[in-house]
Amino acid sequence: MHTVSFLVENQPGVLFNVSNLFRRRGFNIDSITVGALEDPRVSRMTITVDADPKTLNNLLDQLDKMVEVIRVKRLDPLRTVRREMLLVKLGTRDPMAREDALRYINGQHGLVLDIDEEHIMAEVSGEPEELDRFLGNVKSIGIVEMSRSGVTALEKGRLTL
Repeated sequence: MHTVSFLVENQPGVLFNVSNLFRRRGFNIDSITVGALEDPRVSRMTITVDADPKTLNNLLDQLDKMVEVIRVKRLDPLRTVRREMLLVKLGTRDPMAREDALRYINGQHGLVLDIDEEHIMAEVSGEPEELDRFLGNVKSIGIVEMSRSGVTALEKGRLTL
């Protein structure tokens, strides 16, 4: 899995144009996050994609040629902090399920956002692989509903986009 970040002009249609380039090249985007920066005319996109290095480099060259794209960079996995946020609602009618859910949420340093007689809603964040493990643990409790934010990432130290 590769993580790519790029700066783009913050205007309508840019997300469509970028995702359409991936579609035309036959790539599935595993996750995508977009947000405006301190300069509201610029947004940062972070995409995770599964591709061989040669094909990925070709795709990055194509992205770099797009008018709306300001800068493109494949992030070094050894120097990058990647995070994702998960909202999950678990069925906890059974008292043992509630106890297990709270143990897993606390073990992942999650936050309980809502709790009633039948459900617990929590926010959990971390590396995507950590969230996958968390979901594997709580699957037996009963996932009623969930939403993942997609990966966002920054390189450590002086490295910048």
